[in-house]
Amino acid sequence: MGIPARRGGGGGVVGVDMLSERAAQMREALVKSQSITDNMVSILGSFDHRLSALETAMRPTQIRTHAIRRAHENIDKTLKAAEVVLSQFDLSRQAEAKILKGPHEDLESYLQAIDQLRKNIQFFSNNKSFKSSDGVLNHTNNLLAKAISKLEEEFKQLLSSYSKPVEPERLFECLPNSMRPSSGSPGDSSSKIPSSNSHSDQNSSAENSVYTTPTLIPPRILPLLHDLAQQMVQAGNEQQLQKIYRDTRSPVLEESLRKLGVEKLSKDDVQKMQWEVLEAKIGNWIHFMRIAVKLLFAGERKVCDQIFEGFHSLMDQCFAEVTAGSVAVLLSFGDAIAKSKRSPEKLFVLLDMYEIMRELHSEIEALFRGKACNDIRESALGLTKRLAQTAQETFGDFEEAVEKDATKTAVADGTVHPLTSYVINYVKFLFDYQSTLKQLFQEFESGDDSNSQLAAVTMRIMQALQTNLDGKSKQYRDTSLTHLFLMNNIHYMVRSVRRSEAKDLLGDDWVQRHRRIVQQHANQYKRIAWAKILQCLSVQGLTSSGGGSAVSADGGNSSGVSRAIIKDRLKTFNIQFEELHQRQSQWTVPDTELRESLRLAVAEVLLPAYRSFIKRFGPLVENGKNPQKYIRYTPEDLEHMLGEFFEGKTLNEPKR
Repeated sequence: MGIPARRGGGGGVVGVDMLSERAAQMREALVKSQSITDNMVSILGSFDHRLSALETAMRPTQIRTHAIRRAHENIDKTLKAAEVVLSQFDLSRQAEAKILKGPHEDLESYLQAIDQLRKNIQFFSNNKSFKSSDGVLNHTNNLLAKAISKLEEEFKQLLSSYSKPVEPERLFECLPNSMRPSSGSPGDSSSKIPSSNSHSDQNSSAENSVYTTPTLIPPRILPLLHDLAQQMVQAGNEQQLQKIYRDTRSPVLEESLRKLGVEKLSKDDVQKMQWEVLEAKIGNWIHFMRIAVKLLFAGERKVCDQIFEGFHSLMDQCFAEVTAGSVAVLLSFGDAIAKSKRSPEKLFVLLDMYEIMRELHSEIEALFRGKACNDIRESALGLTKRLAQTAQETFGDFEEAVEKDATKTAVADGTVHPLTSYVINYVKFLFDYQSTLKQLFQEFESGDDSNSQLAAVTMRIMQALQTNLDGKSKQYRDTSLTHLFLMNNIHYMVRSVRRSEAKDLLGDDWVQRHRRIVQQHANQYKRIAWAKILQCLSVQGLTSSGGGSAVSADGGNSSGVSRAIIKDRLKTFNIQFEELHQRQSQWTVPDTELRESLRLAVAEVLLPAYRSFIKRFGPLVENGKNPQKYIRYTPEDLEHMLGEFFEGKTLNEPKR
């Protein structure tokens, strides 16, 4: 199909020709381009072939060059490795030379040599490809074992050289002045007792005292021992290290305590001792416990911590093993006392022992820290609890013993009974232990506060004493002496309470109530003792039976009173008064104020009655024969003789 011709004449033919010409040009250009491409491909192919041939020709040279380079690198590495190995051998020889010399001359170099041996072992263990590695390792390990063995000997020798028992005088110098023993001859047990004279003084000084921890091993030696111990631990010789430390330090600590005066006493030993001896030993034990914990054990812990710094389990284990024996000796004595037969006099020493254990509790917990010291801490706490329990039981025993005291011997003069003074002194001593007793009540009681509990116990003891005294008062045949006895004893109780701290606990009501009881017994004494003699001075029964002359009150005659009756009355009065004087001069009212008060009370009743009777009826006798036979005493004579009552005179003692 042809291309349509353009309209408008010959213009359409010209366009077709132009397109054909252009197409022909393009075909020609493409042919040329293909020809050029083919030529280039041919040229490049020829070039690639030549390059391949060149590369093939160069490959052997490249391989040889690479091999040479690697060979050089390997040679360098080998030389360097050889240098390292040779240097290790050189260091081993140097270390061996130091090891063979031993640690004594230059411990620091010796320890450095051991470190070097360990490095060598590590090096050859990591480089077992060397033919000689096994041999070197065996030799080095053997050398290290010998080095550690010598190190153990050095540790033992060094520790032994500077481990000496501490003399008592050195320990006393570490105590505060208030706690140092009084002067005494060496070995005298009294020289080991604190110089404080009272329980409260000791407590005060103990609370405000500063203790100086003694130097058990010179500070310059401790770093050396630490380094030696560290090497032994690194060598896996912990058990041997523990044994050396325990076997060296433990006997030294025990000897220090022995020199101080600590004895190993069994329960049987304690039971056989006289109380005075045992009491002195308990006082010493309290002092020894302070010295042991605050000085010796504290010093031992300080040494142990520095030598085994960085090894906490070993530190606690060694301290426990070194101190175990000494602690056991000290606690066993306390345990023997706590388990011994109870008696009232033991209460105060039990409280003293309980106090020292409580005082030292926090220090014991701090010193004997760690799992290894568990048994020691529990033993100390167990003793504290046993002492508290025994003290409480002894306290209860005392209250019961007071009420049931069956002493048959009565005090003949009606004075203060020994039981009364004993109980009151006991109670006074108890108030020196107020804080301790309150602590006991808190441990074993619940509910009321400790003050009210102490007050209740004190009241029960006082009531038990009164109950016992009531029983003892019934031993007197003379009822008036019964009341004098009770008056004396209850007055002694009241006076003692008023002058002591017991007043604050028992209160004014207790004091006032018992003062009234004292007055009641005084009144009863006066009524019973003087009733008959006052009856002699009474006007009742003086009516005349007839015949006898009489004198009236104004001096006139009166037939209403018989001279014979007056004589009989005066004779009876004289006999009764002399009998009272003889007997009651032997009775005793020990308190001066109470004695004078009682004499005055009797005089206020007796003397006015006697004056009145003599004034009224005396003329009947004075006008008769032997008037002095009937009127033996003037009122002044009676007053003087009353002043001799209650003096506790013996029968043979002359009048004053």
